[in-house]
Amino acid sequence: MPDSRAPDSPAPESQVPETRVAVRKTYKLYVGGAFPRSESGRSYVVSSPDGRPIANAALASRKDLRDAVVAARKAQPGWAAATAYLRGQVLYRVAEMLEGRRAQFVEALVVGEGLTTGVASSSVDASVDRVVWYAGWADKLAQVAGSANPVAGPYFNFSIPEPTGVVGVLAPQESSLLGLVSVLAPVITSGNAAVVVASEAHPLPALDLAEVLATSDLPGGVVNILSGRSAELAPVLAAHRDVEAIDLAGAPEGLDARLEEAAADNVKRVLRREQLGPDWSAEPGPERMLFFVEIKTVWHPLGV
Repeated sequence: MPDSRAPDSPAPESQVPETRVAVRKTYKLYVGGAFPRSESGRSYVVSSPDGRPIANAALASRKDLRDAVVAARKAQPGWAAATAYLRGQVLYRVAEMLEGRRAQFVEALVVGEGLTTGVASSSVDASVDRVVWYAGWADKLAQVAGSANPVAGPYFNFSIPEPTGVVGVLAPQESSLLGLVSVLAPVITSGNAAVVVASEAHPLPALDLAEVLATSDLPGGVVNILSGRSAELAPVLAAHRDVEAIDLAGAPEGLDARLEEAAADNVKRVLRREQLGPDWSAEPGPERMLFFVEIKTVWHPLGV
């Protein structure tokens, strides 16, 4: 007897394969508010602690890093010119969006770093709280770091903090979310722009954060996030003459002296990994913000 099913009828459930090949997400770079692929076309497999492939990430090249510096340089003056109150509101918006995607970040830490759900949840909560904490500092930094100075003469004399400019950030290799937030937030709170090299082994929280930043009120280019080989990108970032400061929190082991030497070529400010941290769960202070500002003193004659 002929089959009465129509030619395009679905196969019986028993004939549907029980297994399928998972489509792993391929993350791109975050440069200038956009998500380009690496100009080299390279990528690498991101694995869980037990060796299971979980995603693909772009493998940034030196050209990608130079593009990120150009984007940061273009965005930084506008971000620095924004009112401190506005910068605080933008950071608070980032915290709101992190809170809204809390489950996604918890999963990224559980799968990517092998944390328990409880530890991952605490880390995400602490990251959100830390962004809120720095948001509150945005319009208070000038009051703490600035001053009206007494002078012997008919002048006003004011000292005020100003952003350093473009800051290179080597994100911590471990604590890929809380550590990242702890080194990134103080950089941008005061009006700097950042070029971030994400944790090489655990880049997913940083790349997920890029998606949060792209849909927040933060202007494109203020934060640029690259994934790839830290040992390949760090020396280029340290030597780049259009980068005014660098945070070595996640510098590859054994490269510190080489990076400091490269940074000295254009007199970069260098924050060594042992200076502040690496206990990212500890209560923060204003020190990281103050490290990436410069104090400008202004003289003005008294009105008659």
